[in-house]
Formats: sequence, structure tokens, C-alpha cells
Amino acid sequence: MKTDIPEHKVPLPGGRTESQNDVFVLGSTQSGLVSICIEGKVAESFGELISKWGPDSSPGKRKRFDYLVGLLGLEAEDLADIYYQLLHRTASAIIEAKRFHATTALMLVHSFSQEHMWFPEFRDFAGKLGVDADLNKIHFCGERSGVDLYVGWVVGNPAFLTR
Repeated sequence: MKTDIPEHKVPLPGGRTESQNDVFVLGSTQSGLVSICIEGKVAESFGELISKWGPDSSPGKRKRFDYLVGLLGLEAEDLADIYYQLLHRTASAIIEAKRFHATTALMLVHSFSQEHMWFPEFRDFAGKLGVDADLNKIHFCGERSGVDLYVGWVVGNPAFLTR
């Protein structure tokens, strides 16, 4: 069984903006269901750094940040140099895993940048999750909020950049 949904929105607490995944896949394995949230990239960044939020952030933004940090089992004070999109995209994989009673969640960056733009930032984020990320590999980050979490970065075929 496999279901994939493009531009899949996952509600987050503390505001009206949802986490919009480029593709959401709900698949099955021998060990159960897996929730996969895919972020497609070419050269664009992961948006805003957490440090840009500042002390005057709205109560809704603070509520959302605290929720995401708790869901991922991270320390808020260690995330200033992390991009917010990586945080909420990874959390959305867990949120959907819980919604569909999946045992596993994967946040996958599918990048078509042949220069691996933004991979160092992804690797920094993966490091906060306790893994040393490599290109074209899926990494187990341990159990997070009752779900086995994986993250990965895969490089797409450059032939698809010209179609």
C-alpha cells in the first residue's frame, strides 16, 4: 500500500500557518506504516533561522516552537542556528505518523542542487537529532514522541532540471 499527496498541509498549534510538505507519502513495510514528508529543493534556502525570531515573538509563535521542540525531543537553546523549516517539516512527519498510527516517520530532502546547496545546514540540523548526515543516505534518529524517526538527503538526477 502507498498513498502520496502533493502539497500536503499539516496543521501546527499556535497559528494559522500549516507545514506544507511538497509530498506526503503513507506507505507500508513489513514492520508497519511509515509516514514520509518530502521537501523538494533546487537552490532555495530553508527559510528563516530560529535566531531571527527574537524575544518579541508572538505568543502563538512561541507556543508552536515549544510544541515542535518537545515533539522532536530537542533543547530549545541549542537551535538558534537551525532553520525553522527543517524543524516543522520533520515534526510534520511525526505528526502524520501519529495520526495514521504509523510506527516510523521520515523527513526527506530531495535536492536537485548538484552543488549540494544547503546540505551543510541540513547536516547541522541532523546533528541536533544525534546523527552525522551524509548525502544519499537515510539516518535513524531514535524514537521521538513514540515514533521511530529517520531523516535523509537525496540528490536528484540533474536531467530533471531541464524538463
